[in-house]
Amino acid sequence: MTRFWKPGTENPRLLDDEEGGVIFYNTSSSSSSGYGHMNMDKQRQRLPVYKYRTAILYLVEKHATTIIVGETGSGKTTQIPQYLKEAGWAEGGRVIACTQPRRLAVQTVASRVAEEMSVKLGEEVGYTIRFEDLTNNDLTRIKFHTDGVLLREMMDDPLLSKYSVIMVDEAHERSLSTDILLGLLKKIQRRRPELRLIIASATIEAKSMASFFNARKRQGQDDEQIEPNKEPAIISVEGRGFNVQIYYVEEPVPDYLRAVVSTVLSIDDLEPMGDVLVFLTGQDDIDAAIQMLTEDSQSNRKKGLIVLPLYSGLPRADQDLVFSPTPRGRRKVVISTNIAETSLTLEGVVYVVDCGFTKQRIYNPMTDIENLVVTSISKASARQRAGRAGRTRPGKCYRLYTEEYFINEMSAYGIPEMQRSNLVPCVIQLKALGVDNILGFDWPSSPSPEALIRALEVLYSLGVLDDDAKLTSPAGFQDPMISKMILASNDFGCSEEAITIAAVLSIQSIWFSSKGVQKEMDEAKLRFAVSEGDHVTFLNVYKGFIESGKSSNWCHKNFLNYQAMRKVHEIRLQLRRIVQRLGITLKSCEGDMKVVRKAVTAGFFANACRLEAFSHNGLYKTIRSSQEVYIHPSSVLFRVNPKWIVFHSIVSTDRQYMRNVISIDPSWLTEAAPHFYQHKQLNPIPH
Repeated sequence: MTRFWKPGTENPRLLDDEEGGVIFYNTSSSSSSGYGHMNMDKQRQRLPVYKYRTAILYLVEKHATTIIVGETGSGKTTQIPQYLKEAGWAEGGRVIACTQPRRLAVQTVASRVAEEMSVKLGEEVGYTIRFEDLTNNDLTRIKFHTDGVLLREMMDDPLLSKYSVIMVDEAHERSLSTDILLGLLKKIQRRRPELRLIIASATIEAKSMASFFNARKRQGQDDEQIEPNKEPAIISVEGRGFNVQIYYVEEPVPDYLRAVVSTVLSIDDLEPMGDVLVFLTGQDDIDAAIQMLTEDSQSNRKKGLIVLPLYSGLPRADQDLVFSPTPRGRRKVVISTNIAETSLTLEGVVYVVDCGFTKQRIYNPMTDIENLVVTSISKASARQRAGRAGRTRPGKCYRLYTEEYFINEMSAYGIPEMQRSNLVPCVIQLKALGVDNILGFDWPSSPSPEALIRALEVLYSLGVLDDDAKLTSPAGFQDPMISKMILASNDFGCSEEAITIAAVLSIQSIWFSSKGVQKEMDEAKLRFAVSEGDHVTFLNVYKGFIESGKSSNWCHKNFLNYQAMRKVHEIRLQLRRIVQRLGITLKSCEGDMKVVRKAVTAGFFANACRLEAFSHNGLYKTIRSSQEVYIHPSSVLFRVNPKWIVFHSIVSTDRQYMRNVISIDPSWLTEAAPHFYQHKQLNPIPH
């Protein structure tokens, strides 16, 4: 039973849920307030950022860099690009850029801005995300991107010369792409003094960011003739300011999933109407919580709850459902990853349930393993999550951790992704952009030297870097391991198969995940499964999809995610075009799966593992670092346990699980990377 209390209250009156669910302590009930119907101009003027419009435009005019600290809900993301356009920054063919860390935020914000400006999305206002470009070179004046897409634009235009202002939004998330982008924009500013930068965020450490961009301080002079001012300006934009009451649990909860479900049900029983936003760690947790809530709703007479998931891999149509108005007399419960922490606005949310955890990629350069780990959020994230409840009226936030834990255990800010990531993609990107001195690059937060050295070693082994640490060929792909697999497939005569595998590996999962039908799902997988492993299984799945005429009905029958399969097809067409530009001959191996496995090995040799001798529980060890790993239950090789395998990625739960696994011959490792592996590392397993 989860017990909450509100800090600062004395002798609270107990409210007991008759069903024996969650017990809350009573406070004054929330009063509802909303703006009702008003025209678009009036809505824009009601946003807190509006009264700072003149000040923001003045600072952008006078300073090379402006740092805007604005709470979620202040309107900074949708309004500032419009203010800039209204002030003339998009005249003469120039473009205003705005970056976001996530694709869904890019799509949502661009749609909203186009709607506010009464223009068609893709014309004056457009967006570009990976594998999707909705812009028009002649018409688009406000362009939204993910950070990574703007980085890729630098390949063709290193100085980003068409942009007059670049706004890096949600900079506090400190994603890998954001930090690389900030470092490169600082370099570009030296060559393009007329370029204006806006760094916008909800909870950024503004002073450290200002110090990073302070060119005047580094020059050691104060030349008033130079325009604009090289010293960054900082402006704080207050949010809408509805009060959010915070509740903590009295005792740590043993099972945050069950605590989330019981908290939502108690809110539904005890609180006035208003939508609920729940923060969980990932798709598996979200699916489990939805099933528990749905089952309880059916058995416990609760017909008023509309329970919806929200995560990045969700089909667009399902994502759009969370933004639709809640029908009168119903309560919407959106169960989300931290994707809803920033950028996205869910207007009807009055109650937030925060589990206190998030999933993060953590890379250990010593073991060369990158894990997806469930970890505690920071205080900054906790405040962001709570703030989602106070958008349109006073709200409440239920934290499933104690106040003592929040005060004493939680870090103030999260660790930047740069300091906890495998830096292989980062190094290849900087090399491709002509940044040769990687160790001397000016980072907002310096990565560990071990991670940089490991990245250089892997890229050298892949043949991507030569003896002078220079790129051996233009980088056509984001992931160097997938790139190497495709390049090797040219020699093995299986490039058609390699680009299909690459397209599937670009998607989170092609399988439709649903609780309660595991047996049927496993049977569906067996229809495509082959003993060689997941990569060859993917070829069978894609072949079936094409032969079905790309049928959604066929996908449904085979427990495949139709939207994911459509995306695989689109990505494959794009990879086909890239491959042809690189001069690779498109050829099929006509069913010779040995050459396909050799091509996969050529790309992923660094992820090789051997089954431990006399292992009865499927224990493998990585060849390079002897890390203990297991085949993920979703793999077709789960319980098959071939002696030698390579994997695509690792996910960490109670164990280190390898995803997307293929069986190999150990001799292929020394063929693919003789300087990476010596024969002595590849001794046969004793029988």
